[in-house]
Amino acid sequence: MNFATFDLNLLRVLDALLREGSTVKAGERLGMSQSAVSGALGRLRHALDDQLFVRQGQGLRPTDYAVSLSLPLNAELARLEALLAPPAFDPAASTMSFKLAGADFFAEMLMPELARKLRSAAPLMRMQLIDLVPNSYLDSLDRYEADMALMPHLDFPEWSDRRPLFHSSYAVIAAADNPVLARACVRPGDVVEMDLFCKMGHVLFSPEGKHAAAGDAALARVGRSRRVVMTMPVFSGICRVVGESELISLVPRQLAERLAPSRNLALYKPPMPVEPALIVGVWHKRSTDNPAHRWMRGLIGDILTPLNEGERPLPV
Repeated sequence: MNFATFDLNLLRVLDALLREGSTVKAGERLGMSQSAVSGALGRLRHALDDQLFVRQGQGLRPTDYAVSLSLPLNAELARLEALLAPPAFDPAASTMSFKLAGADFFAEMLMPELARKLRSAAPLMRMQLIDLVPNSYLDSLDRYEADMALMPHLDFPEWSDRRPLFHSSYAVIAAADNPVLARACVRPGDVVEMDLFCKMGHVLFSPEGKHAAAGDAALARVGRSRRVVMTMPVFSGICRVVGESELISLVPRQLAERLAPSRNLALYKPPMPVEPALIVGVWHKRSTDNPAHRWMRGLIGDILTPLNEGERPLPV
């Protein structure tokens, strides 16, 4: 027999014939017609150079050679079935290490709740939140340096898979005792008037050190620009600077509401419409059907999806 050209599907037919002793019953077992089973038996006889079965009454009687194959064949098929079956996943016993790439927004809005859930459901797992590397965060997924990235939606490569998580609008933050806003009689929750907004110094979130972001694009659409005097790669630093200075910043509303009480911050509305960012979880398609990865994606989604603003449904 030339194993290189042997059709391994014929082994399933042989196993069914050994179990059933009938081409009709073997066909029913495999979802094949009687003629297809008979044809497969003919190819088996030729490949193995043995009759394999002889007719006896209404059934088939295996030859000595076929009988010798029965138990080892059954064991090998069972082994292959176990090999190819999706791996079992038990969160409580898993020691998986999962690397999640994202801004420090998620250190506040995800990680504390995730830590509580993992402590009870998967105490042996290790979760790592790592920085999104500017201009190469998708490459980190391709190079196995991160298992999943949390980021604004963009044009993703074909090898990636994704799940929309929430929309994030923007709020203006300033120190609760900001003297510039106090003199202008702007109260927390008010809209910061356009001229004042553009005149005040801004702190911009930019891991890459850029001097423009979504707020600048929104201003450009109405023919205005702002005065960016500082950029920072982390939101925690922005909140610290704003809380201790006369500067302001445009940051995700959910984060602003979470940190305002502890960081001496007050929230205001921007003077121009800013399109909310759609935040997605993105990963390499090679991990889509991985049970452990799927479980972790579900857990992260359960925590982040409630952040979505109710009036903006998530895309399918």
